[in-house]
Amino acid sequence: MSTDFKQAALDYHSQPKPGKISVELSTAAATQSDLALAYSPGVAEPVLAIAENPERAYDYTVKGNLVAVISNGTAILGLGDLGALASKPVMEGKALLFKRFAGINSIDIEVDTADPTEFIDTVARIADTFGGINLEDIKAPECFGIEAALIERCNVPVFHDDQHGTAIVTAAGMLNALDIQGKKLETARIVCLGAGSAAVACMRLLRGMGAAKDNITMLDRRGVIYTGREGLNEFKEEFAHSTKNRTLADAMKDADVFVGLSGANLLSPDLLKTMAPNPVVFACSNPDPEISPEIANATRDDLIMATGRSDYPNQVNNVLGFPFIFRGALDVRATCINEAMKVAAVNALRELAKEPVPQVVLDACGVESLEYGSGYIIPKPVDERLLGKVSAAVAKAAIDSGVAKLGYPSNYPLKTPADV
Repeated sequence: MSTDFKQAALDYHSQPKPGKISVELSTAAATQSDLALAYSPGVAEPVLAIAENPERAYDYTVKGNLVAVISNGTAILGLGDLGALASKPVMEGKALLFKRFAGINSIDIEVDTADPTEFIDTVARIADTFGGINLEDIKAPECFGIEAALIERCNVPVFHDDQHGTAIVTAAGMLNALDIQGKKLETARIVCLGAGSAAVACMRLLRGMGAAKDNITMLDRRGVIYTGREGLNEFKEEFAHSTKNRTLADAMKDADVFVGLSGANLLSPDLLKTMAPNPVVFACSNPDPEISPEIANATRDDLIMATGRSDYPNQVNNVLGFPFIFRGALDVRATCINEAMKVAAVNALRELAKEPVPQVVLDACGVESLEYGSGYIIPKPVDERLLGKVSAAVAKAAIDSGVAKLGYPSNYPLKTPADV
């Protein structure tokens, strides 16, 4: 990262005012009468209504369009455990994206504890203030238990985006890439380099959508995760199976898919050469992928490549998912974000990539054309159709799976955040 870019990033966060989000008024507050309604004595009426029926909080407060972005800072981006307060710029950034792309009001909350029980208790006690909870940058394996406990204890949707947002966007791109390469998820041999929260969630979702357990080989720092290997936690144990493979080189031979959620430059050209014809490579480590697209494309001319970076084609970017998933969940007052809703988001993203791309998106991306194929397997974040397509699919799945308290919204499909 250049010195100029570092300074630009600091300037962006400090000017014209520190931070990236603010709170604005949504109703009149100009006259004495307005103030009497906004606070005492008028505020007593909604207080009494909510005390009588807690669901009325959705009628008289911002709860129904408010998401908390919550972290303890134990796994900030690729920077590691830097503490709760250091995670605040990331959480503010997430709140900015919720508002920018889906019109959702969002507040960042940094909980200063690395103890899972303390974190769970803190979040559970404040959860009813919000319409949903987005967990972020919590280290594995604690993040799995934290999310599961909060889903059980909270009355609103709880979603760990590092797990499920990554999984949803990855699955959408992966299924399209396999389709273009003439392959099927059910028979594809998949190598996953990395065994953290994103890797586990990605492989769980792919398995739920049809990938065979024995066709998924997951590797951590010690190599292949196989049946009988000592020292596996329960989450890695899910992906252990009987195999003679022990190294990345063993696993890569004749593999159809490589998913990298690990670190920079861990996939060599020599290993890439050993993959099956027409491979799919998702090198998603940031900021530097497991293999650069330049090297990968120079090594093989039959692959489809995706990364986590915006300066290459096929960016796996969580912003394609979480704003619209929460939008759909909030608008039907879903009690959770279940597997059916995640799969619906995957399929909505897949299908949108196959549609003609509007000129406004091409202009925003600075390109002359984008067409479904090896260089365009997943939509661009600036495509405003995402709001309508993904939120509608998620809302419908929530209704169909029985977790929605409201029916399909009359203002759907949404076209812009201003429609909220």
